[in-house]
Parts: sequence; C-alpha cells; structure tokens
Amino acid sequence: MHVQVVLPAVISCSLISTLMAAEDRYARPKLLLETSELAKPEVAEQLVILDARTREAYDQSHIPGARWVDHETWKSALGDGADAEGWSKRIGDLGIGADSKVVVYDDASAKDAARIWWLLRYWGVGDVRLLNGGWKAWQAEGLPTEVKESPPAKAVVFPATARKKRLVTKNQIVASLADRNLQIVDARSNDEFCGIDLKENKRGGAIPGAKHLEWSDLIDPARGRFKSPGELRRLFDQAGIDLDQPTASHCDSGGRASVMAFALELMGARDSRNYYPGWSEWGNSDDLPAVVPEKK
Repeated sequence: MHVQVVLPAVISCSLISTLMAAEDRYARPKLLLETSELAKPEVAEQLVILDARTREAYDQSHIPGARWVDHETWKSALGDGADAEGWSKRIGDLGIGADSKVVVYDDASAKDAARIWWLLRYWGVGDVRLLNGGWKAWQAEGLPTEVKESPPAKAVVFPATARKKRLVTKNQIVASLADRNLQIVDARSNDEFCGIDLKENKRGGAIPGAKHLEWSDLIDPARGRFKSPGELRRLFDQAGIDLDQPTASHCDSGGRASVMAFALELMGARDSRNYYPGWSEWGNSDDLPAVVPEKK
C-alpha cells in the first residue's frame, strides 16, 4: 500500500523533470553556434566564418579568420531561384564546398545573417549555422578581433542545386488560399501587417489567413540572442502557428522571413519555406487578394 502511494509521486516528479528539460531545449540546437564555442581555435579552424555586415564594419574589426560576404549583392541576386551557375560561382568563390561547415554572423539581430543562411541552404550547403548573438555578443564578451583582412579564400567548385521546396512562389500562395494546405506566417511589423505602414508598396495589409508574428520578437533585445525554447514555443502558440504544418514565411523582401524560417526550423518545424519576394510582390499586384486586419 505504501509503495502504491509513493510510486506515482516518483513517476510524476520524473515526468515533470523531463517536461521541464524539454522546455529548455531547441529541437535542432546545432543550427546555432554559441560565441564561447567559436572562440575555441579547434572549432573555428573547422568552419568557414562569414561576416554579413557592411564592408566598412568588416574593415574596422571582425572575428579572426572571418570572410566578408556581400549581403547587399546576395540580397537581390536570387531572382526566380534558378540561376544555379551564378550561385555555384558566388558560393564557391568564398571557399565554400559541398562538405564545408559554415557559420554566419551580423550586427542586425540576425536579420542579414539569416538571409545568408537561408540562401546557402537553398543552394544546397548542408551545414550552415548562425552565431547566436552575432557581433554584439562577440564584442560584449571581449573575445578576440582582428582588423586585417583575412587571406583571400581559395575558390572551390561548388555544385549549387536549388532546394525548390524551400522557396514558395506567388502562385503557390494563391493556390493555398483555396485548400489551406500552407500556413502563411507574416514576419513584418504590426503596422505593415495592418496596412498602416506601406513602405514603398502600392497597397498595405496582409495575405488572407496569414498569421502574424514579428521577426524581432524572436530575438532577446538585451542580448541579441534567440529567445529560449520555452519563450519561442509560447510565441508560436500565441500566434496560432503549428510547427507540424507546412509553413511559408514572408516579409517585404526575404530577410525578416529568413529569421522566421530559421526559428521555425530551430524549434523543429518539419516543412519551413520562404516566400522570398513577399509583400514587395504581393502588395504591388492589384489582382492578388489582401485584407486589412485590426491593429493589435
């Protein structure tokens, strides 16, 4: 009788402990690299380190061994996602081969680094990570930096192959509005989502049925790092985002949506895609439906 009373309590405590541990873990922790790890020479030497800040910022100071990646050029070079030849050269010129391990950082709360991460993954680089906290965390921890430019990367052959399922087109979004087979997540600001801030677009508002979660809410503003697994899980739950459902993130031009796509994968999303042209395409097409949600 005594055992029957105590045993459930033991099991209950064990279950609670397991659930709490799960709450503290990302589903795919290897997508993030901590600054303390990158600071280890034996780790850094195995990685291609990419600096996605401006050239001026890179020249002033950067992580030792980092190679500068031209984010502004990469930003607008995707096109229809079919230029494998051009991207083979662009990626290979950075010394990134099929088996390379890459880590990317920026000083923009992961927005620019996440775009580079997404583009590399789209073109078939298998092991790409973000430096958690980026340049801000590296500096705050007083880790080593250098001013001199890293030696030019030795160009390698990289056979870029589009992972087409990572990219969603306008027509696929339109088709999904009828059968609801695709969850749409709008990563823009609340004012953009509600049609108050049009940016440079003809129309404001949102794609019908889109769920809204601003990309910057995924980042701890004080530390510049991704929020804890528990915090991210609560944010996704509050926004009604189902990690098990095929999901297309979008913003205005792909960058903020890349942060959302990264966070979804970090938390275990099975099918995370990017509607890269985003509202800059949708909001300037008069034949596409749009709604104006109430401001939260």
